[in-house]
Formats: sequence, structure tokens, C-alpha cells
Amino acid sequence: MAYNQFKGQPRLPKFAVPKRYDIRLQPDLVACKFTGAVSIDVDVVSPTKYIVLNAVDLAIDSGSVSFNPGSSSPELRAVGIGLIEEDEILVLEFAEELPVGIGVLRIAFQGTLNDQMKGFYRSAYEIKGEKKNMAVTQFEPADARRCFPCWDEPAAKATFKITLDVPSDLIALSNMPIIEEKHEGDLKTVFYEESPIMSTYLVAIVVGLFDYVESHTSDGTKVRVYSQVGKANQGTFALDVAVKTLELYRKYFAIPYSLPKLDMIAIPDFAAGAMENYGLVTYRETALLYDEQHSAAANKQRVTIVVAHELAHQWFGNLVTMEWWTHLWLNEGFATWVSYLATDGIFPEWKIWTQFLDQTTEGLRLDGLAESHPIEVDINHVTEIDEIFDAISYMKGASVIRMLHSYLGAQTFQNALASYIKKYASSNARTEDLWAVLEEESGEPVKKLMNSWTTQKGYPVVSVKVKDQQLEFEQAHFLSSGSPGNGQWIVPITLCYGSYDDRQSFLLETKSATIDIKESSWIKLNVDQTGFYRVNYDEHLGAKLRHAIESNLLSATDRFGILEDSFALCMAGQQPLTSLLTLMGAFKEELEYTVLSNLVNISYKVGRIVADAAPEVINNVNRFFISLFQYPVEKLGWEPRQDEGHLNAMLRGELLTALVQLGHESTLNEAIRRFEAFLDDRNTPLLPPDIRKASYVAVMRKVTKSNRTGYEALLRVYRETDLSQEKTRILGSLASSADPDIVLEVLNFLLSPEVRSQDAIIGLAVCKEGRETAWTWLKDNWDHISKIWGSGYLLPRFISATVSQFSSYEKAKEAEEFFGSRMKPSIARTLKQSLERIDINAKWVQAIQKDEHLAKVVQDLANRS
Repeated sequence: MAYNQFKGQPRLPKFAVPKRYDIRLQPDLVACKFTGAVSIDVDVVSPTKYIVLNAVDLAIDSGSVSFNPGSSSPELRAVGIGLIEEDEILVLEFAEELPVGIGVLRIAFQGTLNDQMKGFYRSAYEIKGEKKNMAVTQFEPADARRCFPCWDEPAAKATFKITLDVPSDLIALSNMPIIEEKHEGDLKTVFYEESPIMSTYLVAIVVGLFDYVESHTSDGTKVRVYSQVGKANQGTFALDVAVKTLELYRKYFAIPYSLPKLDMIAIPDFAAGAMENYGLVTYRETALLYDEQHSAAANKQRVTIVVAHELAHQWFGNLVTMEWWTHLWLNEGFATWVSYLATDGIFPEWKIWTQFLDQTTEGLRLDGLAESHPIEVDINHVTEIDEIFDAISYMKGASVIRMLHSYLGAQTFQNALASYIKKYASSNARTEDLWAVLEEESGEPVKKLMNSWTTQKGYPVVSVKVKDQQLEFEQAHFLSSGSPGNGQWIVPITLCYGSYDDRQSFLLETKSATIDIKESSWIKLNVDQTGFYRVNYDEHLGAKLRHAIESNLLSATDRFGILEDSFALCMAGQQPLTSLLTLMGAFKEELEYTVLSNLVNISYKVGRIVADAAPEVINNVNRFFISLFQYPVEKLGWEPRQDEGHLNAMLRGELLTALVQLGHESTLNEAIRRFEAFLDDRNTPLLPPDIRKASYVAVMRKVTKSNRTGYEALLRVYRETDLSQEKTRILGSLASSADPDIVLEVLNFLLSPEVRSQDAIIGLAVCKEGRETAWTWLKDNWDHISKIWGSGYLLPRFISATVSQFSSYEKAKEAEEFFGSRMKPSIARTLKQSLERIDINAKWVQAIQKDEHLAKVVQDLANRS
């Protein structure tokens, strides 16, 4: 058969397109198999003997394949059926050409309810001590083809009519409301309303035993949160957020939510954080459930942002869908940005736009690598899609949208979005379609401005200096390695002079520019960090900003930005470590959550690199960091106050964890004392959820091979709790022990059946002393790990967590050699990025070793504290 013409193509041929699917499925939750049949209304647009669609891991019943051209024409049987595994396509050949027009394609098939958390899969849960399976779908990006043969591309939109045959006692959910259930013995057939036009990756089915809580929006949309039996009350917080968010988006997008119901459901085994399936959004338990007594403030915030993100997709993604995966960032970057808008609307006291800088920072740190990629990536094979669900599509995507929003103004931006959604509703769009609408609404050259940010990788560092009463600006491609890059951008420059009332802005369209300077006590560029770029100030301007920080004259976002840019420039060898440490000293009275959180993050990274580069000064560096964090800790104390805010609750936990990691003896002892009280009484007020992580890390810091009681006590808490958030808190603490034997035991525990496969990567956070152990363990277990996690986007995380912690060229060479013979497309990009990170660390170590002032500066900073 002439199948070769269809092999190796990035997209399916266009000679036939689907219009409607009628799907019937019968999952067997005991044998973990399913049977199914699909009838697809197909529009044959040009004469063809072939129909080519997607299918993988399905057994096609060859006798069932037929095409009915409609009218009075006879039914045609397929004369050839070919499954091409590597391209995940099904080629059907017919004896004669199919007539142009609508016909019905029928296929029956069988498949396996797999344990890979993609396609139609099984997830294990317990009811009254009895283990059961639920059946769940996860189709994004390209796994609907594992459940039924289909045109599995975002642009091939169609309507879906779904029917399920399931055990009578189970709840069966899909995108649309149920119209009818017919019972026959132990089975029931569930019929659902036909969906509006949508992409295959948004189809969803969940079958199992669940409880739920329910509410309604003011315009009558029924909203439910489903959870495992007995956990219904943990869904009430997310339910409230969902109802408020739907109301908010209805106003913001000027279009109501388009389905009659919205279900959100917590799935025990779930690879991503959540999935925006139209009308049936699936979540990890940690991203949907909130327990008033045992969840932390950080959990509450995560639930809010994730729910707001998934519901944003109901408009941006589901109603208007990207034309192809190249435009994935439109979906994800936009949903990330707008989820902060919604969260700010519901919880203004969380200062969430300040916290958004964590997203920007994550984008900047990944995009500072030579092995980054542009926001828009050409996707030529389905295996390439998983790897772009990363900080570029999400965080950089959201950050450039924030930059554009800030440049165009809030009202113009909102009007343009409403027009865009109205124009492309129920169809597909590309990046340039959004730019065109924004350009029309604003009159600004949006396409020209934004192309420099989406079609090339990286971003600029803008260097600024004072010369002859003028400010000189120069842009250069910033790379964390310090190497020169070759990009150039159109940069929206904002600056203020000594006060937030005195601002200026312009577009830097060339390599350099100069403007007349105004007299002022300080000058800050990239006001409130709305731009996706870094700033390098000359010594004179930098000293003035340091003084402005000490005098508390700058906003939290600007203090954050100055610190983050200084850290990045130091890593890239463009500033000495002594100047970063001196700047950190200016934050000795800092109390703002987001700024302190980044200060903690930077202290971890600097501590690791100094321990490798100049171990003789590490004790003084740690003394200095301890002094920075003791001031806010003394203000906060260990006990939560009755009326304290959300941010203080999160801050206390992060600061105490930092003091524990730095080996601060009195904090360690107090944390362990409180843990012991918690062991006696899980509801003790001495260990509220926000400080548990700090206690767990403290316990593990003291654990050794000869003194394992703390480790065993933590495992006992892990085994007794059924709250996923508690389990992940413990998993993230276990590898904090400095004893390599304990670290190895913890790593092996991650591979045991006691840890759900989605959660193993949480436990890879080893301390500095555990790096070698973790690397040896990864090599010894690679074949097993590669087999279990080899087909999703969790596998690369094993590499990045373990490999990129090192800081010697020898280690980079060793890792490159090990993976050289074990390469597969899904890990290629992550491996290159991890090796680049080792090289950056190695260069940084060499720079620190050449700094002859380091010992004295560190001594002074430590003594001053």
C-alpha cells in the first residue's frame, strides 16, 4: 500500500475534515481495558481514495471500518488499514475515490486504560480500605488519538456527541450535561448533550466514585467541584473562587461562559497541574482541594491561581483556539497573565501583581540560556510538543503580555481582547491575528513591537550610565553565561527620577540612545518591572539606588527588580559577587513578602556556589544571610497572629525554612520541638500548616544513618495523612538530610509504590551534600525511570533537578557522556539546558575565586550583623 506518502508529515493531509463525532465507549475498570466505536461526519473536500487520521495504541476492528457517502450511494468498505506507529496515524484505503461532500466514517476499536497519565488512563483510589480504579482522560497536547481515532489537531474543530456504558453505581462525567441514563442490570448507558464546536484535546471523560459540592453563577451556570468520597468539604474554597472568576471573566471578555455547566474534579494521579477540558476541568488534588485546618496559605493561593488559569482557558483556548502548537504560548501565556488579573480582583490584599514577578523571573532565568527557544516554536512532530510546555510559553508569554498591557493601557487592551474573542469565537487564531486586533484598537505598531519578543529567543540587558549631563542607554542580548548574544529588541523603556511622580518613557528601537538627564537623587529604569528585560546601572547610579532601598524610597516591585538583575549580572560575570552581597545588605529591614522570598531564593543559590568556589568563607556568608532573615523573623514570631494577613503566613514559613537550611541552631531546635508536639497531637496549634515545611526540613537536617528516628517519624506522618498537600510537603523535605546513606534511601523511596509517579520529582530536592548521591542514583536507575516516566513531560525534570546543581566542567562532560548513548527527543532540550547551567556555574566559580576582596567584604558584612 502507498502509505509512504503520509509518513513523517508534521500535519494531517487536508483532503477530508471532520465535522461531528458520535463516540461510544465502555471502560472496564477491573481489566483496565476499553472498547469503543466512533461515527465521524467527514467533509471530503477533494476526491481521495484515502482517509488519514490519528490513532495510537488502539486495536482497530478491521471488519468495522466503513464509509457511507450519504444520499443513495452504497456503503464503502476499507480495503486497506495501516497503523503507522511512529507518526501515530491511521491510513484507511478504499477501492474507489470517495465523492466530495459529507459522508460518515465508522470505526470500532479496543484500547488499554494505561497507567501513563495520558490518553484514556486509570487512576487508583481507596474507598473504605478497598483499592479501586477510576477512568480519566488527559488529551492535551495530542493524546485523544489514544482513546478514539480522530483528527487530533487543534484546528480540526468539530462537535462531539458522547455516550458511555459504565457500572451503574459509578458517576460518569463528560464535557456536557447528561440528557438521559438507561439502566440494564449492573450497567448503565449515559447519554450527553452534543458539545459546541471544539478541538479534540479538550474532550474529557471521568468515571469513578465521587462526592461533590455545588453552586451557581448569577446567570445560572451550574458549577460543581468533585472529589474523592469524604473530601467534598475540601472543594468549597475552589467552588467559591470558580463562581467569582466566571463572573469576573464574563465582564472582562464581554462574552458569557459558553456551556450550561462547569465541573471541576480532583484526580489522584495527574501529570500536569490541571487541564482546561471544556466544561470538565481536571486537577491534581493539590491544585483544587483546600483543607481549612491542614492546608497552608501557599496552598490557598495555588488553588486560586490554578482555578483562575483553567477558567481563563474556557474563553482563551477553548472558545478561541490556537491554530497549531506553534501558538501554544497564546493559550498559556495569556491564561497565566489573566489568572493574576482574576486573583487580584478576588483577593486584592495578596498583592498578586507584585508576586507576578516570580513568574517573570522564572521566564528570565530560563530565557537567559543559549539553549532557550523563542516564544513561537515551529513544531514539526508530535514528540516535540511536550517540551514547550515550559517557562517560556507560560512565564515569558505572560510577561510580554503584561509588558504590552502596560504599554497600551488597560482599557485599550481589554477592548481589543473582547473584539478578538468575538471575532474568532468557535474558530482558530494565530499570534498575528491577536496583534492585528490590538493594533487596530490602539493605533500602535503592535506587530512590529511584539515580533522582536516572540520570534527570537532571549531578551536584552539595558546598560545605563551618566555621561556629560546625559543618560546613555545601550541594549545587548543577555546570556547567563556572560557570552555575547546577537539579538536586538524594540524595548519599551520606562524610568523615574527620584520620585514616582516624575516619569518618562520611550521606545528603544536601536542599539543605543541618549537622553538629557534631570537632576534627581536616584534614577530607576523599568518602573515596576513591567518590561521583560534586565538593567545594568553604572556604579554611580547603582550606589544611589542602594541608598534609595535603605531609605525605603522604592516600591516593592522595583526593590525586587534591582536585586534580581544584580543577581543575574553577578552570575554572568558582569558584576562581582561582593557588589551583589553589599546590595543584599541594603535589604536588612525588608518586610515585603515577594522581595524577601526572592532574597531567600538568591541566598540558597549564592550559598551553593560559594561553598564550591570559596569554602573558607561559607560560614561568614551564612552568618550574614542569617542576620538578614532574623530581623523579619523576630517581627513575625513563630505564632500566627489572629488578624495577620495571607502574605505574613507565607513569609513566616519561607523565612523559618531558610534559617533551618542555613543551620541556625535555635531555629532548628525550636522547629524540632514543635514537630515533636505535632507527633503527639496532629491538631496542635504549635505546628500550623504554614511552618510545617520548616519543621520537616529541620528534622531531616538532624537525621543520620545512626539517628533515624526523625526520618521514620516523618514517613509515619506521610503514610497516615490522606491530604495530598501534606504528602508533597513531606516529600519536598525528605532529601534535606546531609547523610548520603539517608539521601539514597529517600531517593529509592520515591520509586516505591507509596509515592504516586507524578510526585516523585518533588522529592528530588537534595541538599548540597546529596548531589553526588543523587547523580549516581539517577545513573543506576535511569533505565527504570526512563521506562516509567518516559512518555510525558515529567522525565526531563529528573535530569534538570539532578544534573544542573553541579559547578564543574568535569561533571558536565560526565553527564554528556552518560546521556550520549541514552538520548531521546523528549529530553534533548532539557539536557542541553542542564549542561549549560553547569557550565555557567563553573564559570561563576572561577570568577569568585579571582575576587581578592571577597573574604574581607564577607567578614565585614557578617560582623556588621
